[in-house]
Amino acid sequence: MPLEFYVLLVMLTSFALAVFLGKFPIGVSLALSSIIGALVAGFGFPLRHLVEGTFAYLDPILIITSAMIFMEIIKETGALGEISRLIIIYLHNRPFWMLSLITLFIMFPGMITGLSTAAVLTTGAIVAPALMRLGIPRVQTGSIIAMAALFGMIAPPINVPVMIIGGGVDMPYIGFELPLLFASLPLAIITTTSIGYRYVKSVNIEKIKKDLPESQIDKHGFRLFLPILILIIFMLVTRLIPGKYTALGMPLIFAICCLSAFKSGKAFNYYKVTKRAIKNAMPVMGILVGIGIFIQIMTLTGVRGFLIVKTVQLPSFWLYVGIVVSLPIFGAISSYGASYVLGVPFLLALLGKSEIIVASGLTLIASLGDLMPPTALAGIFAAQVVGESNYFRILKNCLPYAAITALYGIGMILLANVLAKFLIL
Repeated sequence: MPLEFYVLLVMLTSFALAVFLGKFPIGVSLALSSIIGALVAGFGFPLRHLVEGTFAYLDPILIITSAMIFMEIIKETGALGEISRLIIIYLHNRPFWMLSLITLFIMFPGMITGLSTAAVLTTGAIVAPALMRLGIPRVQTGSIIAMAALFGMIAPPINVPVMIIGGGVDMPYIGFELPLLFASLPLAIITTTSIGYRYVKSVNIEKIKKDLPESQIDKHGFRLFLPILILIIFMLVTRLIPGKYTALGMPLIFAICCLSAFKSGKAFNYYKVTKRAIKNAMPVMGILVGIGIFIQIMTLTGVRGFLIVKTVQLPSFWLYVGIVVSLPIFGAISSYGASYVLGVPFLLALLGKSEIIVASGLTLIASLGDLMPPTALAGIFAAQVVGESNYFRILKNCLPYAAITALYGIGMILLANVLAKFLIL
């Protein structure tokens, strides 16, 4: 076997040991395994490459940080709670539409941050008590929140795994809106209604009103939703009227929306909210820094080229089997890491198909890693939100929908060129 194989083996082994035995954070483990890989390959301590890798994903890091601050702020103002309250009160007698809008509501933080955990811990935590009072059992409620959070992570406008794959093949993050909606929205609505519809066919709204967030709209009026409205306007203007005067960038847009939240709802402390948001985002930012370093060293040592060559040589059947099996398993450590280490070679092996559709399908499958042990970020946090002590009960309930999601992703890849005619403008 070539040297690159042994370097890859050493990097993966040292990473696994650092995570499971050393109990180091994933970002730190990626950095340590990268340094060990460079030493084994004979490059010594490559300081320049470590620094370059650290800043490889600066753009997604800034987007995640600013988006997390925005989410914490509109949660503090009461805007998120008011939206969930209005959905349930006005649509409780239309269960399909109620569940569909609740699904979108849970997905929303994931859509603007690219993080499944952001959706679970904000909107998921807000609607969990009401869903259980609607009659949906604890495990099923946790399953709805976990799956909706995964689909929110994949949905536009922010999909960090696609950005990571795009960075690996010099593919700009343009034209993904409809493909990512196609990848996430139908599955999200079907999953939630399949799990919850039979429990909410007849609802007594008076019994659950006490579990809904306190109404804020009577106190603050329409200005409660002003930050969200400004965010939507900026996003639409940026996409519908492209140009140097509208290209503000997502971090700046989120910063403007955060400032617009002043006096829009309940009073809050900007410093405390920002500090809490950054603390919550820090593990993900660390992972992105670690992935950047890992990728840089893989490129330096030739491991990246080795992986790509071997993946391209796989027969078609085993290529698709590898996609379905390896992306979620590797994603159990980090769906972001899986998107680059495996997603980029898989995308290159499928050249000739629409890269945008293929990348969308790959990230849909990779997102399932946030449901898989040992890390299982979306699943474990969803269990905590609903008060379920045994996370594996939620995982067992989600597995059929995870399998459907994986097959749906493979279908997108197989039909990539056909779908591209309808989904890429």
